[in-house]
Amino acid sequence: MQARIQVATRAREELIDITAEVRAAVARSGVRDGLVALYAQGATAALMIQENWDASVRSDIVELLRRLIPRGIWRHDAEDGNGDAHLKAGLVGPSETIPLSDGQLGLSTWQNIFLCEFDGPRRERTVLCTILADPDPR
Repeated sequence: MQARIQVATRAREELIDITAEVRAAVARSGVRDGLVALYAQGATAALMIQENWDASVRSDIVELLRRLIPRGIWRHDAEDGNGDAHLKAGLVGPSETIPLSDGQLGLSTWQNIFLCEFDGPRRERTVLCTILADPDPR
């Protein structure tokens, strides 16, 4: 089964929790055991599994990436001013794979799934959610 998760972003750089949307897609699929493969479409967005309890972790991630990859110094900036966004998205990566066991995502208590926006705000970002069932062992 495949679902599309649509997200509107509000800032140039932010992490948006999409765990509830992924859980809803899993519930609709009826799959109990398998894998959930997530893929962020777009060359300036990424996905990350990270702590969900303290929002300062999300802020710290954005700040770390700003310091590591500053804005306005890359060759691609001459094209459309978002060279840093491409580099950040490439570093973080566009996909995550999560085990599915007894209908539940295999995340720990303190983990959630985040869409990482590096070139927003955007009216719409799309995350493809592919749910793969384990074959019946019988």
